[in-house]
Amino acid sequence: MIIQSQRVWIQQHFIAAQIHIENHRITKISQYNEFPVDVDFGHHRLLPGFIDQHIHGAYGIDTNDANEEGLKTIMKGLVSEGVTSFCPTTVTQHPSVLSKALKNVAHVASQAIKGAQIVGVHLEGPFINVAYKGAQPEEHIIKADVNLFESLYQDSHQLIRLITMATELDHDHQLLKWCVDHGVIVSIGHSASTYEETLLACANGASCITHAFNGMSGLHHRNYNLAGATHRLQEIYAEIIGDGNHVVWPAIHALMMAKGPYHSILITDSLSVKGSPQGEYNLGGQKIEVRENGSAYIQGTNTLSGSTLRMNEGLRNLIEFAQVPINYAINAATLNPANNLKLPHKGRIAYGCDADLVVLDDNYSVVATYVLGQQVYTKGN
Repeated sequence: MIIQSQRVWIQQHFIAAQIHIENHRITKISQYNEFPVDVDFGHHRLLPGFIDQHIHGAYGIDTNDANEEGLKTIMKGLVSEGVTSFCPTTVTQHPSVLSKALKNVAHVASQAIKGAQIVGVHLEGPFINVAYKGAQPEEHIIKADVNLFESLYQDSHQLIRLITMATELDHDHQLLKWCVDHGVIVSIGHSASTYEETLLACANGASCITHAFNGMSGLHHRNYNLAGATHRLQEIYAEIIGDGNHVVWPAIHALMMAKGPYHSILITDSLSVKGSPQGEYNLGGQKIEVRENGSAYIQGTNTLSGSTLRMNEGLRNLIEFAQVPINYAINAATLNPANNLKLPHKGRIAYGCDADLVVLDDNYSVVATYVLGQQVYTKGN
């Protein structure tokens, strides 16, 4: 199959080109109109598929639900926002609940589903700091426990690819080092880590910061803490919820410019209420409300519990509202999460890469989505 566009994102800029696809991979990039094509997308933008490494749920389904058909519904729905790969993300809960959720993700991931690919699990908690728990249930928060994590890792069929934890509560970085030794990416989050503690954690293998500015103390010029380290440490990845509610646009701009083009990661952090109207909902026994701005809050408070953001909207927000350079924004949704998750065949349009592609019009609406070379979404169908 050959598809083409006058704006294909290759090597950090748009060019007119053809993409040749065979056996799920990109087998050749050629000049525009060089060969007869199966689909010509004209002037639409053709990008690598989006990768959401932090998404709890959507369409009424939560990862913690351990709902097989529900998870499949998420996979089929995410392609409408251009997501071709994602990490179902848990929230802090009793280990028995997490075990069931992880087994369910592993079971679904082993099946051939026409939708976004599961490329790993993101375990957010339970090894976090109560002081910055946010909407995570306090009664299930515990200190780092290598034995428990190893058990959960086996329950996931070794599919846990990313863990959010408070590294300052991990004695002698025992869990951190276990994760590094087993290829699990460690992201510091829901943490009271100081600047110095953050440096030590990164020196011992932590490589990412979870939803920058959220779940940590605020940036202060005389106490540079975790938020300050997120700015200062350019080689450490930083997740950004791109809805303008969790982090205001000027702060997103400042952080992304500090990180440079290759170390910011756009996430949705979306909840099961994504796709639902404003109103009150029950999330894991906790009452939340979706407000007019699209974010979810613990009922009756201003404590954010997550978003309803779509990835294509997040990309638009970074470019149009946070006003970061276009390559910074596109990389944050594609190349950077691929590199963070150690997925060398994803996040770019190049020979040998997986044929995960999204086509956007000038309004950032998704025209078409391809997963491993198969067209899984077409606008209007």
